[in-house]
Amino acid sequence: MKQGDLVIRRSYGGDIIFKIQDIMQNQAILRGVDYRLLADAPLFDLIKAPLDPYQYTINTTRPSWMESMRRARENQTEGPQAYGAVGAAGNPAPVYFEMPGKVLHLDGDPMYLRKCMNLYGELRVPAEGYYVPEPQMADAMYRLLPQVKPDIVVVTGHDGILKHRRNGDVTHLNNYKNSYHFVNAVKIARQYEKNKDTLTVIAGACQSHFEAIMQAGANYASSPARVLIHALDPLCVAVKVAYTPIRDTVNIVDVIGLTHSGLEGLGGVESRGSYRRGVPTMQKMTPKEAP
Repeated sequence: MKQGDLVIRRSYGGDIIFKIQDIMQNQAILRGVDYRLLADAPLFDLIKAPLDPYQYTINTTRPSWMESMRRARENQTEGPQAYGAVGAAGNPAPVYFEMPGKVLHLDGDPMYLRKCMNLYGELRVPAEGYYVPEPQMADAMYRLLPQVKPDIVVVTGHDGILKHRRNGDVTHLNNYKNSYHFVNAVKIARQYEKNKDTLTVIAGACQSHFEAIMQAGANYASSPARVLIHALDPLCVAVKVAYTPIRDTVNIVDVIGLTHSGLEGLGGVESRGSYRRGVPTMQKMTPKEAP
């Protein structure tokens, strides 16, 4: 076994495919491929995965919610009647342009960051994505927020509950592998913008400390039941917020119902959308700099 190998764990019945991130003294540090789980296992417990799940997931499969998101976006852009606007008698209705919410996506997994950025582009959500190891996310947030000026922030990567924790206590933040770093990143975001309707924050990964992340100021977080969440679940919520009109509240149950993990994996508070429309339509041109 070596760094970068794709493996499964015998002791868990091969339930999850992992990538070996590091090996230390016959112990492997593992990152989930389909799930945002950080784990460790002795090398003797590992066997190589039967196929390349990254290639399969990245290039072949489509998240089940993609079609719902496409339909929602088409409904938004069908015409001005969706906003109740009509043209004057005998005149055509004005042509609108759309402005979905802008996303800043910080991800502790470079493979899934690439997948997420491809999907943002496919769904025409303006997004800037950065690969940031979880311990560095608070610093990256502090630096990038004034630069990117997003409407929505996604802070995700890998997490998990420690195997060896005091008294089996899952309420203590120190018993999680990366929840502490997600909490700190959310706190930085809320120092930048306190209003939850101005900046929507989506944070967490597998088994993350839901309560601590929400108390830090997130709009949506994982994982209420400490379950595994799919790698694309945070993106699903971000896209829904980006295409919900700014005058409307995002339906929490509906958006989380679209995700793979459901209400056991993600929760949140009522928050407004970030989608705007404007008139007249804008021409695509690059503004000239002042002499």
